[in-house]
Amino acid sequence: MALFAVVWRYTDDTRLLDEIRPLHREYLQDMVKQGVVRQAGPFRDGSGGLLVYDVADETELAKRIGEDPFSVNGVIVESHSWPWTPVVGPLAD
Repeated sequence: MALFAVVWRYTDDTRLLDEIRPLHREYLQDMVKQGVVRQAGPFRDGSGGLLVYDVADETELAKRIGEDPFSVNGVIVESHSWPWTPVVGPLAD
């Protein structure tokens, strides 16, 4: 498995964001239970979020992101991902 850091920028449509957020968080909780998402959370300014995925490869990463209710419903307007190697902290162990 490989870790990927993912950064999203959200739509400015706060109504849509508020409507879909519970579905998104439910999806993330399921991904955490499966060991697919290791960390996730929004930026304090509400502009987007940061997630750490633990998946086999970029193909699986794209699949998992594509299934997220934020993706399905157009909340994510920009997405960037990078293979990531933590060197300190709990994910480095």
